[in-house]
Amino acid sequence: MIDFLIIGHIVQDVVPGGYTIGGTATYMSITARNLGRKPGIVTRLAPDFVVPSVLHDIVLHRLPAAQTTTFHNVYEDGRRTQFLLARADDLQPEDVPAEWLATPIVHLGPLAREVDARFAQMFPGALVGVTPQGWLRQWDGTGRVRARGWDEAPAILPHVDVLVLSEEDLNGQSDRMDDFARLTRIAVMTQGARGCVVFANGQARHLPGFPAREVDPTGAGDVFAAAFLVRLGETNDPFESARFANATASFCVEGPGITTIPTRGQVEERLRAR
Repeated sequence: MIDFLIIGHIVQDVVPGGYTIGGTATYMSITARNLGRKPGIVTRLAPDFVVPSVLHDIVLHRLPAAQTTTFHNVYEDGRRTQFLLARADDLQPEDVPAEWLATPIVHLGPLAREVDARFAQMFPGALVGVTPQGWLRQWDGTGRVRARGWDEAPAILPHVDVLVLSEEDLNGQSDRMDDFARLTRIAVMTQGARGCVVFANGQARHLPGFPAREVDPTGAGDVFAAAFLVRLGETNDPFESARFANATASFCVEGPGITTIPTRGQVEERLRAR
């Protein structure tokens, strides 16, 4: 039986010579597994998508789609330009297997507005998290992704426990974080190598990041969110959870893609060294 459910598309990211697996569901599920949880994913994938061995011990509820969601990320001078090349169909509340409705930790991780807002109210007994980047995206006819307002926030945030989003997601409007924080129990704004700011218990507290040699920042926010939820489920302490998540995410940036997502032992050793 799973104990950490992620709802959102597994995606393909374009890399030289082909594709690599990516997306919130991928990064979060691997992180949750490496930290000792038993993750499951509700996703849609095309028939020709071959699930890579790196997702071992992760349960997929795989729904059909005409195409697999595909992104091309272009980095230049530390900034990302993103293109949505293909998109699988939406996910709906009825897509969740009945036996998964009692999962203790649930995360909503849309990449291209594929997760219905109604999911937020489906798990009243769970610790529910959300990374809203997929709701903050729109795209033109060429697939180029640009920012949009999070129209769905009032329908989602009052029903979830944890919001995690980055300064980049806010597109220069950091003041919006205060609005979002008022709507939910715990909100976290990640700040890359600088760490994060946690809004909880009437406080806004900065937790510094951990030194790391950055090779690839892709997925670090998703790794952070998974680690935060795992530790919050253990401690119910949002500030301790943020410290743990900062340490976990610092490993992710040190190699390409999913290759350096750490084990529990690695994270605990880095915390002790700090």
